Amino acid sequence: MKIDWLEKLRIFLQTVAFCLAVGAIQYAFQPHLTYEVPLVYSLCIGTSMWALVDFGRHLFPSAAATGWPQGPGGTLLPVGGITGAYILGTLAGDRWFGWSSWDAAATARTQLPVSILVTVLAGIVSIGYFYSRTRAAWLETKMSEARHQAAESRLKLLEAQIEPHMLFNTLANLRVLIPGDPERAQAMLDHLISYLRATLSASRANAGNHTLQTEFDRLRDYLALMAIRMGPRLQYTLVLPAALASQPVPPLLLQPIVENAIKHGLEPKVQGGSITVTASLANGQLTLDVSDTGDGPRPGSANGTPGFGLTQVRERLQTLHGERATLSLGAQAGGGTQVRITYPV
Repeated sequence: MKIDWLEKLRIFLQTVAFCLAVGAIQYAFQPHLTYEVPLVYSLCIGTSMWALVDFGRHLFPSAAATGWPQGPGGTLLPVGGITGAYILGTLAGDRWFGWSSWDAAATARTQLPVSILVTVLAGIVSIGYFYSRTRAAWLETKMSEARHQAAESRLKLLEAQIEPHMLFNTLANLRVLIPGDPERAQAMLDHLISYLRATLSASRANAGNHTLQTEFDRLRDYLALMAIRMGPRLQYTLVLPAALASQPVPPLLLQPIVENAIKHGLEPKVQGGSITVTASLANGQLTLDVSDTGDGPRPGSANGTPGFGLTQVRERLQTLHGERATLSLGAQAGGGTQVRITYPV
């Protein structure tokens, strides 16, 4: 049985505050008593009720999911808790004052019905309050799990959209090479097989096990494919610090950005150019930069970031990290384009 002791302490302190209020109310209606009498009995009965109910609910298997027993246990627990708390709390209070609430004295018999009524009413109010809080916390947990599952499903859908996009582009390039340069086509096909094998292995692994090292390895295979098609017109550099190699990262996060840089930045230039991909970590923020020496951003592309690949990357980042993640696109001082991704780790 796993118990959240911090949560128990929080409920206990709330129970003590509630008991103080009940004791003050009793004293207001019974001014002939000293404040110590209702205060002590309220604290003894209230804390006994807290112990019996809050710890007792863990004895019911059905309470593990919702925080409260289902079926007959949901009724027996508060009834038994209130009854047991009244008996135990009254005995503790009697011991404190050195008298018995059950003796035959007229004053004792007069106070007994009042204390029972107060205990029942206070028990119903307090148990109802904590039940509603427990139920609300359970529902919030379920809603959070549902949101997480929806986000994961949406992320998988976006990944499924990106991979065929890259595959179709590569197959189209391969088709062009086959008639005129079968040797380069064969080399491209070998790299494509290696890339797809790595992609299949990554898709079968847990998303949290996809690291920057794996992402950079797949990116290297992709760039090798493009280098075969473009020849010396394409140069590339991948910079991954060893300390970041095991850092988890969403699969296929960088490849659509590199593909976009080649298609819109380097291919239109007769002399081609280079791509540099770097990863860095500072102040709890992971930064991924993709820089190229191509023709620069297209008009109106800043911030809007058009294009299938970059749009999907932006959506995936928002799905995973919300407003904490950023994707920016801008021109470099020496020419070309830089895409920067940042998100907390």
